[in-house]
Amino acid sequence: MKVSCLQENLAKGLSIVGRAVASRSTLPVLSNVLLATDGDRLKLSANNFELGINCWVGAKIEQEGAITIPARLLADFVNSLPPERIDMELDESTQTLHLRCARFESNIKGIDAQEFPVVASASDSDVAIKLDPESLRLMIKQVVFAAATDESRPVFTGVLLQFDADKLTMAAADGFRLSVRSAVLNQNVADTLEDAGLAGNGAKAPSLIIPARALTELARVSGEQEEPIDLIVTSGRRQILFHLQDIELVSQLIEGDFPDYNRIIPKGYSTRSVLDTANFLKAVKISHLFARDSANIVRLEISPSGDELMNGRITLVATSAELGDNVAEIDASIEGDSMEVAFNAKYLIDVLSIIDSPQFALETSTSSSPGVFRSIGDENFTHVIMPMHIQTR
Repeated sequence: MKVSCLQENLAKGLSIVGRAVASRSTLPVLSNVLLATDGDRLKLSANNFELGINCWVGAKIEQEGAITIPARLLADFVNSLPPERIDMELDESTQTLHLRCARFESNIKGIDAQEFPVVASASDSDVAIKLDPESLRLMIKQVVFAAATDESRPVFTGVLLQFDADKLTMAAADGFRLSVRSAVLNQNVADTLEDAGLAGNGAKAPSLIIPARALTELARVSGEQEEPIDLIVTSGRRQILFHLQDIELVSQLIEGDFPDYNRIIPKGYSTRSVLDTANFLKAVKISHLFARDSANIVRLEISPSGDELMNGRITLVATSAELGDNVAEIDASIEGDSMEVAFNAKYLIDVLSIIDSPQFALETSTSSSPGVFRSIGDENFTHVIMPMHIQTR
Protein backbone atom coordinates (compact mmCIF):
# COMPACT_ATOMS: atom_id res chain seq x y z
CA MET A 1 0.00 0.00 0.00
CA LYS A 2 1.27 3.43 -0.94
CA VAL A 3 -1.04 6.41 -0.52
CA SER A 4 -0.97 10.15 0.09
CA CYS A 5 -3.60 12.42 1.62
CA LEU A 6 -3.93 15.76 3.40
CA GLN A 7 -3.31 15.83 7.15
CA GLU A 8 -6.60 17.63 7.88
CA ASN A 9 -8.64 15.06 5.91
CA LEU A 10 -7.00 12.10 7.63
CA ALA A 11 -7.37 13.73 11.05
CA LYS A 12 -11.07 14.37 10.43
CA GLY A 13 -11.63 10.80 9.24
CA LEU A 14 -9.89 9.36 12.29
CA SER A 15 -12.03 11.49 14.61
CA ILE A 16 -15.18 10.16 12.92
CA VAL A 17 -14.32 6.46 13.21
CA GLY A 18 -12.58 6.84 16.56
CA ARG A 19 -15.77 6.48 18.61
CA ALA A 20 -16.23 2.93 17.30
CA VAL A 21 -12.81 1.77 18.44
CA ALA A 22 -13.01 -0.75 21.30
CA SER A 23 -11.53 0.69 24.50
CA ARG A 24 -11.22 -2.70 26.18
CA SER A 25 -11.20 -5.90 24.20
CA THR A 26 -9.65 -9.33 24.30
CA LEU A 27 -8.97 -8.89 20.56
CA PRO A 28 -6.08 -6.44 20.03
CA VAL A 29 -7.17 -5.76 16.45
CA LEU A 30 -10.37 -4.06 17.72
CA SER A 31 -8.19 -1.33 19.24
CA ASN A 32 -6.93 -0.61 15.73
CA VAL A 33 -8.36 1.35 12.83
CA LEU A 34 -8.37 -0.19 9.37
CA LEU A 35 -6.73 1.77 6.54
CA ALA A 36 -7.54 0.34 3.13
CA THR A 37 -7.47 1.63 -0.43
CA ASP A 38 -10.89 1.75 -2.10
CA GLY A 39 -10.87 2.99 -5.66
CA ASP A 40 -9.42 6.48 -5.61
CA ARG A 41 -10.09 6.99 -1.89
CA LEU A 42 -8.70 5.82 1.44
CA LYS A 43 -11.19 3.90 3.58
CA LEU A 44 -11.02 4.09 7.38
CA SER A 45 -12.96 1.57 9.50
CA ALA A 46 -13.43 0.92 13.21
CA ASN A 47 -15.52 -1.81 14.80
CA ASN A 48 -16.27 -2.86 18.38
CA PHE A 49 -18.93 -5.46 17.44
CA GLU A 50 -21.70 -3.16 18.70
CA LEU A 51 -20.95 -0.16 16.52
CA GLY A 52 -19.01 0.06 13.28
CA ILE A 53 -18.11 3.15 11.25
CA ASN A 54 -16.70 3.43 7.72
CA CYS A 55 -15.32 6.72 6.46
CA TRP A 56 -13.75 7.61 3.12
CA VAL A 57 -11.25 10.41 2.55
CA GLY A 58 -9.77 11.69 -0.68
CA ALA A 59 -6.31 10.32 -1.40
CA LYS A 60 -3.77 9.68 -4.12
CA ILE A 61 -3.47 5.92 -4.50
CA GLU A 62 -0.16 4.69 -5.93
CA GLN A 63 -0.38 1.12 -4.68
CA GLU A 64 -3.36 -0.75 -3.23
CA GLY A 65 -3.31 -2.47 0.13
CA ALA A 66 -4.66 -2.50 3.68
CA ILE A 67 -3.37 -2.50 7.26
CA THR A 68 -4.74 -1.96 10.78
CA ILE A 69 -2.93 0.53 13.01
CA PRO A 70 -3.39 1.31 16.75
CA ALA A 71 -6.14 3.92 16.64
CA ARG A 72 -5.10 6.11 19.55
CA LEU A 73 -1.45 6.33 18.52
CA LEU A 74 -2.32 7.07 14.90
CA ALA A 75 -4.88 9.75 15.80
CA ASP A 76 -2.56 11.47 18.28
CA PHE A 77 0.31 11.39 15.80
CA VAL A 78 -1.72 12.73 12.85
CA ASN A 79 -3.30 15.47 14.98
CA SER A 80 0.19 16.62 15.97
CA LEU A 81 1.40 16.99 12.39
CA PRO A 82 1.39 20.23 10.39
CA PRO A 83 -1.43 20.73 7.84
CA GLU A 84 0.47 19.28 4.91
CA ARG A 85 0.50 16.12 2.80
CA ILE A 86 1.01 12.79 4.54
CA ASP A 87 2.71 10.01 2.58
CA MET A 88 2.06 6.47 3.82
CA GLU A 89 3.77 3.28 2.65
CA LEU A 90 3.24 -0.23 3.99
CA ASP A 91 5.99 -2.78 4.45
CA GLU A 92 3.96 -5.97 4.12
CA SER A 93 6.79 -8.22 5.33
CA THR A 94 6.81 -6.57 8.76
CA GLN A 95 3.26 -5.10 8.73
CA THR A 96 4.77 -1.70 9.45
CA LEU A 97 3.34 1.56 8.14
CA HIS A 98 5.83 4.29 7.30
CA LEU A 99 4.40 7.83 7.53
CA ARG A 100 6.10 11.01 6.37
CA CYS A 101 4.76 14.57 6.67
CA ALA A 102 6.94 17.65 6.21
CA ARG A 103 10.02 16.97 8.38
CA PHE A 104 8.37 14.28 10.49
CA GLU A 105 8.67 10.55 9.88
CA SER A 106 7.50 7.53 11.86
CA ASN A 107 7.08 3.79 11.59
CA ILE A 108 4.03 2.27 13.26
CA LYS A 109 3.62 -1.46 13.63
CA GLY A 110 0.18 -2.80 12.76
CA ILE A 111 -1.86 -5.99 12.53
CA ASP A 112 -2.77 -7.76 9.28
CA ALA A 113 -5.99 -6.36 7.81
CA GLN A 114 -7.37 -9.87 7.31
CA GLU A 115 -7.80 -10.18 11.08
CA PHE A 116 -10.07 -7.11 11.20
CA PRO A 117 -13.85 -7.86 11.36
CA VAL A 118 -15.61 -6.54 8.29
CA VAL A 119 -17.94 -3.58 8.81
CA ALA A 120 -21.07 -4.00 6.69
CA SER A 121 -21.42 -1.59 3.80
CA ALA A 122 -24.35 -0.44 1.67
CA SER A 123 -24.92 -1.87 -1.79
CA ASP A 124 -27.03 -0.74 -4.74
CA SER A 125 -29.53 -3.56 -4.10
CA ASP A 126 -30.32 -2.44 -0.52
CA VAL A 127 -33.77 -1.07 0.21
CA ALA A 128 -33.38 2.30 1.93
CA ILE A 129 -35.63 4.67 3.85
CA LYS A 130 -34.57 8.27 3.30
CA LEU A 131 -34.44 10.54 6.34
CA ASP A 132 -34.01 14.30 6.47
CA PRO A 133 -30.75 14.89 8.39
CA GLU A 134 -31.88 18.03 10.22
CA SER A 135 -35.13 16.44 11.34
CA LEU A 136 -33.31 13.26 12.34
CA ARG A 137 -30.78 15.16 14.45
CA LEU A 138 -33.61 16.98 16.26
CA MET A 139 -35.42 13.72 16.96
CA ILE A 140 -32.26 12.13 18.36
CA LYS A 141 -31.54 15.21 20.50
CA GLN A 142 -35.02 15.18 22.04
CA VAL A 143 -35.19 11.44 22.73
CA VAL A 144 -31.81 9.77 23.24
CA PHE A 145 -31.05 11.41 26.61
CA ALA A 146 -33.98 9.56 28.22
CA ALA A 147 -32.55 6.11 27.46
CA ALA A 148 -31.19 4.10 30.38
CA THR A 149 -27.46 3.69 30.98
CA ASP A 150 -27.93 0.64 33.22
CA GLU A 151 -27.55 -2.42 31.00
CA SER A 152 -29.47 -4.76 33.32
CA ARG A 153 -32.48 -4.20 31.04
CA PRO A 154 -30.99 -3.92 27.53
CA VAL A 155 -34.22 -2.80 25.86
CA PHE A 156 -34.18 0.44 27.85
CA THR A 157 -30.62 1.27 26.70
CA GLY A 158 -32.02 1.59 23.19
CA VAL A 159 -34.32 3.90 21.29
CA LEU A 160 -37.48 2.60 19.66
CA LEU A 161 -37.97 3.51 15.99
CA GLN A 162 -41.56 2.89 14.95
CA PHE A 163 -42.78 3.34 11.38
CA ASP A 164 -46.41 3.94 10.44
CA ALA A 165 -47.12 4.82 6.81
CA ASP A 166 -45.27 8.14 6.34
CA LYS A 167 -44.65 8.74 10.06
CA LEU A 168 -41.56 7.93 12.13
CA THR A 169 -41.73 7.92 15.93
CA MET A 170 -38.77 7.65 18.30
CA ALA A 171 -39.22 6.77 21.97
CA ALA A 172 -36.81 6.19 24.86
CA ALA A 173 -37.42 5.44 28.54
CA ASP A 174 -35.42 4.51 31.61
CA GLY A 175 -38.23 3.68 34.05
CA PHE A 176 -38.36 7.20 35.48
CA ARG A 177 -39.01 9.23 32.33
CA LEU A 178 -40.18 8.82 28.76
CA SER A 179 -39.39 10.93 25.71
CA VAL A 180 -41.35 10.61 22.45
CA ARG A 181 -40.78 12.48 19.20
CA SER A 182 -42.55 12.05 15.85
CA ALA A 183 -41.85 13.32 12.35
CA VAL A 184 -43.48 12.99 8.96
CA LEU A 185 -41.30 11.35 6.30
CA ASN A 186 -41.17 12.37 2.66
CA GLN A 187 -42.28 8.90 1.61
CA ASN A 188 -44.77 6.23 2.57
CA VAL A 189 -42.47 3.52 3.82
CA ALA A 190 -44.98 0.64 4.00
CA ASP A 191 -43.74 -1.06 0.81
CA THR A 192 -40.11 -0.30 1.63
CA LEU A 193 -40.43 -1.91 5.05
CA GLU A 194 -42.09 -4.98 3.60
CA ASP A 195 -39.26 -5.38 1.08
CA ALA A 196 -36.77 -5.09 3.95
CA GLY A 197 -38.59 -7.75 5.97
CA LEU A 198 -39.95 -5.25 8.48
CA ALA A 199 -43.68 -5.61 7.92
CA GLY A 200 -45.73 -4.96 11.04
CA ASN A 201 -47.53 -7.61 13.00
CA GLY A 202 -51.27 -7.08 12.65
CA ALA A 203 -52.23 -3.69 14.10
CA LYS A 204 -48.73 -3.19 15.47
CA ALA A 205 -46.54 -0.89 13.39
CA PRO A 206 -43.11 -2.22 12.35
CA SER A 207 -40.36 -1.15 14.73
CA LEU A 208 -36.67 -1.47 15.62
CA ILE A 209 -34.69 -0.88 18.81
CA ILE A 210 -31.34 0.84 18.21
CA PRO A 211 -28.70 1.39 20.92
CA ALA A 212 -28.84 4.98 22.13
CA ARG A 213 -25.08 5.30 21.73
CA ALA A 214 -25.34 4.50 18.02
CA LEU A 215 -27.88 7.28 17.48
CA THR A 216 -25.74 9.71 19.47
CA GLU A 217 -22.84 8.95 17.15
CA LEU A 218 -25.11 9.28 14.11
CA ALA A 219 -26.11 12.77 15.20
CA ARG A 220 -22.44 13.65 15.71
CA VAL A 221 -21.11 12.43 12.36
CA SER A 222 -24.07 13.83 10.39
CA GLY A 223 -23.47 17.39 11.54
CA GLU A 224 -22.49 18.64 8.07
CA GLN A 225 -24.78 16.32 6.11
CA GLU A 226 -27.38 18.05 3.94
CA GLU A 227 -28.41 15.23 1.63
CA PRO A 228 -30.96 12.65 2.90
CA ILE A 229 -29.59 9.89 5.11
CA ASP A 230 -30.36 6.33 3.98
CA LEU A 231 -31.58 3.92 6.66
CA ILE A 232 -30.96 0.30 5.65
CA VAL A 233 -31.84 -2.84 7.61
CA THR A 234 -29.57 -5.76 6.83
CA SER A 235 -30.94 -9.20 6.06
CA GLY A 236 -32.07 -11.09 9.12
CA ARG A 237 -32.78 -7.81 10.96
CA ARG A 238 -29.55 -8.14 12.91
CA GLN A 239 -28.02 -4.78 11.99
CA ILE A 240 -29.06 -1.33 10.89
CA LEU A 241 -26.97 0.81 8.56
CA PHE A 242 -27.07 4.58 8.09
CA HIS A 243 -25.52 5.70 4.80
CA LEU A 244 -24.26 9.29 4.63
CA GLN A 245 -22.00 11.09 2.22
CA ASP A 246 -18.53 9.49 2.70
CA ILE A 247 -19.66 7.88 6.00
CA GLU A 248 -21.48 4.69 6.96
CA LEU A 249 -22.53 3.83 10.50
CA VAL A 250 -23.56 0.26 11.33
CA SER A 251 -25.13 -0.81 14.61
CA GLN A 252 -26.37 -4.05 16.09
CA LEU A 253 -30.08 -4.04 16.86
CA ILE A 254 -31.39 -4.76 20.36
CA GLU A 255 -33.68 -7.75 20.58
CA GLY A 256 -36.76 -7.62 22.78
CA ASP A 257 -40.11 -5.86 23.10
CA PHE A 258 -40.22 -2.18 23.94
CA PRO A 259 -43.08 -1.30 26.32
CA ASP A 260 -46.19 0.33 24.89
CA TYR A 261 -45.24 3.93 25.59
CA ASN A 262 -48.78 5.17 24.85
CA ARG A 263 -49.96 3.51 28.06
CA ILE A 264 -47.44 5.53 30.07
CA ILE A 265 -48.62 8.92 28.78
CA PRO A 266 -51.60 10.18 30.86
CA LYS A 267 -54.72 10.77 28.81
CA GLY A 268 -55.90 13.78 30.78
CA TYR A 269 -54.92 16.33 33.43
CA SER A 270 -56.43 18.46 36.19
CA THR A 271 -53.93 21.30 35.91
CA ARG A 272 -52.17 22.74 32.85
CA SER A 273 -49.42 25.31 33.25
CA VAL A 274 -47.79 27.23 30.40
CA LEU A 275 -44.36 28.65 31.23
CA ASP A 276 -41.45 30.46 29.65
CA THR A 277 -38.88 27.74 28.88
CA ALA A 278 -35.71 29.80 29.50
CA ASN A 279 -36.93 31.38 32.76
CA PHE A 280 -38.12 28.08 34.20
CA LEU A 281 -34.89 26.34 33.21
CA LYS A 282 -32.87 29.04 35.00
CA ALA A 283 -34.99 28.68 38.12
CA VAL A 284 -34.61 24.89 38.12
CA LYS A 285 -30.83 25.14 37.73
CA ILE A 286 -30.64 27.43 40.76
CA SER A 287 -32.91 25.11 42.75
CA HIS A 288 -30.72 22.16 41.77
CA LEU A 289 -27.77 23.74 43.62
CA PHE A 290 -29.67 23.11 46.85
CA ALA A 291 -31.39 19.90 45.77
CA ARG A 292 -28.20 17.99 44.93
CA ASP A 293 -27.73 16.83 48.52
CA SER A 294 -31.37 15.82 48.94
CA ALA A 295 -31.94 13.29 46.13
CA ASN A 296 -32.35 16.14 43.59
CA ILE A 297 -35.91 16.78 44.82
CA VAL A 298 -37.47 20.06 43.71
CA ARG A 299 -41.01 20.73 44.87
CA LEU A 300 -43.38 22.63 42.57
CA GLU A 301 -46.27 24.49 44.18
CA ILE A 302 -48.71 25.30 41.38
CA SER A 303 -51.05 28.18 42.21
CA PRO A 304 -53.67 29.48 39.73
CA SER A 305 -54.52 33.14 40.19
CA GLY A 306 -58.30 32.62 40.34
CA ASP A 307 -58.64 35.56 37.96
CA GLU A 308 -58.76 34.93 34.21
CA LEU A 309 -57.01 38.27 33.60
CA MET A 310 -54.05 37.46 35.84
CA ASN A 311 -51.31 34.88 35.58
CA GLY A 312 -50.77 32.24 38.19
CA ARG A 313 -47.41 31.25 39.56
CA ILE A 314 -45.29 28.19 40.22
CA THR A 315 -43.09 28.23 43.30
CA LEU A 316 -40.01 26.03 43.24
CA VAL A 317 -38.74 24.87 46.63
CA ALA A 318 -35.47 23.02 47.22
CA THR A 319 -34.21 22.15 50.68
CA SER A 320 -30.90 20.75 51.91
CA ALA A 321 -30.44 19.83 55.57
CA GLU A 322 -26.78 20.87 55.42
CA LEU A 323 -26.73 23.71 52.87
CA GLY A 324 -30.01 25.54 53.38
CA ASP A 325 -32.97 26.12 51.11
CA ASN A 326 -34.05 28.06 48.05
CA VAL A 327 -37.42 29.39 46.89
CA ALA A 328 -38.08 30.73 43.40
CA GLU A 329 -41.29 32.02 41.84
CA ILE A 330 -42.10 31.85 38.15
CA ASP A 331 -45.14 33.40 36.45
CA ALA A 332 -47.29 30.92 34.54
CA SER A 333 -50.58 30.75 32.72
CA ILE A 334 -52.42 28.11 34.73
CA GLU A 335 -55.79 26.50 34.18
CA GLY A 336 -57.20 24.00 36.64
CA ASP A 337 -56.62 23.24 40.29
CA SER A 338 -53.80 24.24 42.58
CA MET A 339 -51.52 21.37 43.50
CA GLU A 340 -48.09 20.33 44.69
CA VAL A 341 -45.77 17.89 42.94
CA ALA A 342 -42.05 17.07 43.15
CA PHE A 343 -39.66 16.09 40.37
CA ASN A 344 -36.01 15.17 40.02
CA ALA A 345 -34.28 18.47 39.20
CA LYS A 346 -31.79 16.78 36.89
CA TYR A 347 -34.62 15.30 34.81
CA LEU A 348 -36.25 18.74 34.59
CA ILE A 349 -33.00 20.31 33.41
CA ASP A 350 -32.53 17.56 30.81
CA VAL A 351 -35.92 18.03 29.19
CA LEU A 352 -35.99 21.85 29.42
CA SER A 353 -32.58 21.96 27.72
CA ILE A 354 -33.87 20.21 24.59
CA ILE A 355 -37.21 22.00 24.21
CA ASP A 356 -36.72 24.36 21.27
CA SER A 357 -39.90 26.41 21.67
CA PRO A 358 -39.97 29.59 23.83
CA GLN A 359 -42.84 28.17 25.91
CA PHE A 360 -43.86 24.73 27.12
CA ALA A 361 -46.84 23.21 28.88
CA LEU A 362 -46.74 21.12 32.05
CA GLU A 363 -49.77 18.89 32.57
CA THR A 364 -50.34 17.42 36.03
CA SER A 365 -53.12 15.55 37.82
CA THR A 366 -52.02 14.60 41.34
CA SER A 367 -48.83 14.66 43.38
CA SER A 368 -48.36 10.97 42.59
CA SER A 369 -49.17 11.15 38.87
CA PRO A 370 -46.64 11.62 36.05
CA GLY A 371 -46.02 15.12 34.74
CA VAL A 372 -46.34 15.61 30.98
CA PHE A 373 -44.19 18.21 29.20
CA ARG A 374 -45.15 19.45 25.74
CA SER A 375 -43.66 22.10 23.45
CA ILE A 376 -46.06 24.93 22.66
CA GLY A 377 -46.52 25.04 18.90
CA ASP A 378 -45.04 21.58 18.36
CA GLU A 379 -47.39 18.65 18.81
CA ASN A 380 -44.76 16.10 17.81
CA PHE A 381 -42.86 16.11 21.14
CA THR A 382 -44.02 14.63 24.45
CA HIS A 383 -42.01 14.00 27.60
CA VAL A 384 -43.17 12.28 30.77
CA ILE A 385 -41.44 12.39 34.17
CA MET A 386 -42.48 10.27 37.13
CA PRO A 387 -42.99 12.33 40.33
CA MET A 388 -40.94 11.99 43.51
CA HIS A 389 -42.37 11.39 46.95
CA ILE A 390 -43.10 14.57 48.87
CA GLN A 391 -42.32 14.31 52.56
CA THR A 392 -44.89 15.82 54.87
CA ARG A 393 -43.69 19.00 56.49
